[in-house]
Amino acid sequence: MKATRTHPIQKLLSSGALLLTLGSLLFTACAAAPRATERSVTMEGVVEAPAPSAMEFADTSNAYSAGVSQQEVERVVIRNVNLSLVVEDPAQSMEAISDLAEEMGGFVVNAQLYQSELESGVKVPRASITIRVPAERMKEALTTIKAESDRDPLSENVESQDVTREYTDLQSRLRNLEEAEAQLRDIMDEAFRTEDVLNVYNQLVQVREQIEVIKGQIQYYEQAAALSAITVELIPNEAAQPLTIGGWQPVGVAKSAIQALINTLKGLANFIIWLVIFVLPVVLVLFLIFFLPLRWIFRKLRRGRGERKTPPTPPAA
Repeated sequence: MKATRTHPIQKLLSSGALLLTLGSLLFTACAAAPRATERSVTMEGVVEAPAPSAMEFADTSNAYSAGVSQQEVERVVIRNVNLSLVVEDPAQSMEAISDLAEEMGGFVVNAQLYQSELESGVKVPRASITIRVPAERMKEALTTIKAESDRDPLSENVESQDVTREYTDLQSRLRNLEEAEAQLRDIMDEAFRTEDVLNVYNQLVQVREQIEVIKGQIQYYEQAAALSAITVELIPNEAAQPLTIGGWQPVGVAKSAIQALINTLKGLANFIIWLVIFVLPVVLVLFLIFFLPLRWIFRKLRRGRGERKTPPTPPAA
């Protein structure tokens, strides 16, 4: 009787070695072992930089702790700015900032124009706008925005976040997951049994989902580093100027009066606290220790003197 010839791949699948192979592939995909050309992001956008050798890139965390030079790893820095300006017309300034973002190749994230009421009851417009401009032109954009006001900014806050390590790690994971995906496709092409094909397909779907998630995170870092966010709060002149009547500022006087009242109430409250917590307990203790015993002694002495002065009553005849 002629023996049936078994395909080598079928032997591998039927013996359960496929699951072990898949597990090793997924484990390899999760390990960060960067190779090939490193694609890094700087404030100027996406640039190509040669990757270090395999020995240098064997461990990303060790490379950072050893102090990798700027030539080996391009920094990925996200910079955002928050600015408060006093302007003549907030609506007009908001429109000018929006046009500036489009001219520089950026865009408006959000813009808001609303009414606020002053202490005098007058309603004035206020505005808030957030734009994104190319990171390399951020200083130029700030200079143009500040020109909308003839006063110094009320506040200016620049935030920087270095995400180089996270970005490099995501690239490493992406390369390994893509290699695992390619190997899984090769195994699925050589599989014969339906059950084995479905097992490989399920693993392939999971790997593909991880690849899409990592690609989204990488894209976010690239866009955030390439386009800086500038948030500007536009305040009208009327809201920033104190009320003045003939050189007299009632607002300042009112603030001084309120501060004096607060100081007086504070002193009164401190006195009451000392009186209740310190003075009254001390007086009570002194009363119990000294006053009551002395009072009892004085009463005894008075009774004794009264008995001595009173003559004895003669007996009745």
